[in-house]
Amino acid sequence: MKKITLYILRDLIMGTIILTGVLTYILWLAQSLGFIELIVKKGLSIGTWLELTILILPNVLAIILPISLFIVITFVYNKMKNDREIVIAQAIGISKWGLALPAILVALIATVTSYIITLYLGPTSVQAFKELQWTVRSDVSQVLLREGSFNQIGKGLTVYIKERLPNGVLSDILVHDKRDRLKSITLMATSGIIHDSDSGPIVILSNGNRQELTRGSGDLSVMYFDNYSINLGIIQMTGDARFTDNRERSTKELFTLDKSDGLSERNIKRLRVEGHQRLSTPLLNITFALIALSFALSNTLDKRDQFKRSTIAITCIILIEASSLGIASLASKNLLLIPLLYLVIVIPAAICLVSFSAKIATILVHQTRKVQLKLLS
Repeated sequence: MKKITLYILRDLIMGTIILTGVLTYILWLAQSLGFIELIVKKGLSIGTWLELTILILPNVLAIILPISLFIVITFVYNKMKNDREIVIAQAIGISKWGLALPAILVALIATVTSYIITLYLGPTSVQAFKELQWTVRSDVSQVLLREGSFNQIGKGLTVYIKERLPNGVLSDILVHDKRDRLKSITLMATSGIIHDSDSGPIVILSNGNRQELTRGSGDLSVMYFDNYSINLGIIQMTGDARFTDNRERSTKELFTLDKSDGLSERNIKRLRVEGHQRLSTPLLNITFALIALSFALSNTLDKRDQFKRSTIAITCIILIEASSLGIASLASKNLLLIPLLYLVIVIPAAICLVSFSAKIATILVHQTRKVQLKLLS
């Protein structure tokens, strides 16, 4: 039995890891494409884009893991059934509980992993994502001034920066200003730095020259400077504190924050629902695993019947997911509905356990009767 358990356990773990990785990559790719606009239109660096997209992975993983587990369990046990491996295992005395043990162990591991994600990694990653997203949107120098290219800032103003140094200094700067109809100004400097002012961000240039060309007459004047400031005419971003998303709050905050913290009754209800979702969602791993086992370890060998049972199992999964989302939405308005978040997950698991136990009991009674008849004969 130990060898068979390890055999099934190996297939389940490897299958879950591979399928979860593939599905996570697909969803990550779909989500990350939404940030391409920041690179194309706003000049976001590849490194910052990659950091943004990686931070969405923990929450994606928490959603995918129960579904991957369900698919892998269904596939592995149906394959064993078609290859008559389950029949052979039962013939040598291994019960259905013995066959189901590896799947239950994997489900418990997945549940613990999901709790780590939902209670710690998820909120931490969302917080880091929101902070980085806020920084990208608020930092004008990061968004509008790309190094190694000519940046068109508004109408008639072009800025070129060769390199952005780690300390925030801009090197080898060229500014071409045609906003004045009577003259055009070209500034060249070896370095510069961006400062915020009441009128908006200004660039302080160092060690350069200013060339002014009067239109019409063609007069050119050149001035050399040690320091020179220029207003780029960019609207300064608001300095207001960003809104804190419930998904980035710690689990403790979700259950302890109240009106004394300046929150409305509506927001407090949403906090509580978010907290209970973090506690209930990981249980889907166990429920989905039991649903898969209940249908996969049936006695039928008819492939058409197996397909029918798999379809019913998938329908159950969809209904549970949809019910969880619907109840969460209703519970945010009425906290008395919060217990339903747990019941919609626990009840299907309990039904599967009862059904599974009943099948085993029926088999045991049938085998006992056979033994009794043999003894009587």
